[in-house]
Amino acid sequence: MACITIVGLGYVGLANALLLAQHNQVCALDTDVERVNMINQKISPIADQQISECLQTLAQPIFATRDPHLAYKNAEFVVIATPTDYDPQSNFFDTSSVESVIAQVKHLNCEAVIVIKSTVPVGFTERMQKQYECEDIIFSPEFLREGQALQDNLYPSRIIVGSLSRYAQRFANLLKQGALKQDVDVLLTFSKEAEAIKLFSNTYLAMRVAFFNELDTYCEIKNLNVLQIINGVGLDPRIGSHYNNPSFGYGGYCLPKDTKQLLANFEGVPSNIISAIVAANKTRKRYISDTILAKSPKNIGVYRLIMKSGSDNFRESAILDIISLLYESGTKVTVYEPELKKPFCDEFALCHSLDEFKKCDVIIANRVVDELTDVREKVYTRDLFNKN
Repeated sequence: MACITIVGLGYVGLANALLLAQHNQVCALDTDVERVNMINQKISPIADQQISECLQTLAQPIFATRDPHLAYKNAEFVVIATPTDYDPQSNFFDTSSVESVIAQVKHLNCEAVIVIKSTVPVGFTERMQKQYECEDIIFSPEFLREGQALQDNLYPSRIIVGSLSRYAQRFANLLKQGALKQDVDVLLTFSKEAEAIKLFSNTYLAMRVAFFNELDTYCEIKNLNVLQIINGVGLDPRIGSHYNNPSFGYGGYCLPKDTKQLLANFEGVPSNIISAIVAANKTRKRYISDTILAKSPKNIGVYRLIMKSGSDNFRESAILDIISLLYESGTKVTVYEPELKKPFCDEFALCHSLDEFKKCDVIIANRVVDELTDVREKVYTRDLFNKN
């Protein structure tokens, strides 16, 4: 049994905490008082049904604290899962939160092995190792879907640790021990390679989203049956019928920032595809807004800001950029979002009454839902398969 501290109680941190807590003693460190209190009361601070249930049934509960001294003093592993948002000014991830945790751990417990789960630029981990003259700072990428974070940890597609050291093998074993999936593929790589795996994986997914969205745009303009075409394309086993549902654009915690970060890492490298993926997402959102405005609505309703069902995340949601574009045209935008208590900008009005919301001239919905069935003729969506 290992003594492990998880820093950051977002999707990644909490999913890893629950995975590792099945066989180890886990302490969670976060600066948010409310999150800490909720974890100690076995309540999930994020919307994820499986996480909520697991918190209630853990044989050895996770202990959460805001005290770094208490969190680090006995830790054998410190897993960093703090946010690294993309900074458009520097064209790189803001890794200050990760660097701050590393400095603190090295000061309070220099024996602890530091595992970075936050997404970082290629070369970041190696730079930290050189700065602290050690090998016990390693990177292990996360491949989680929003709303299914714990499920994806319990049944991982693969376990990757960016180090060939004994620390890396031990940590990989801890992750594998907590997984319910049998015969999980484990890959130990160099740190730069692991960082690149994360960025290229998410950028490929973004490329697939952008591809089917562009296919959908073509079909809508040319008046072709997009469902038939996507089904026919997907029957090729090399392509497959997955991740093919058109949307208003890719968004969320990872894809927008990871694609931009990878593009920044490509500076000086001959390339076309990566920049095209980022550009295609902007074009798709502009096309969606132009299509809606062509209907000449006086009041546009936006059904939900969340990225996926079972989620409470608005961050980098594609619909937010579409709202901005609609707002620029001078059209009134009303949003129905039960998860939001008040608007966070002047670009839309918030409505908490679904019946009142349905009076809007046009309703745009990234995904089709039953509660809009009675106003289906007003709804504009590109959802074909009624799935995330």
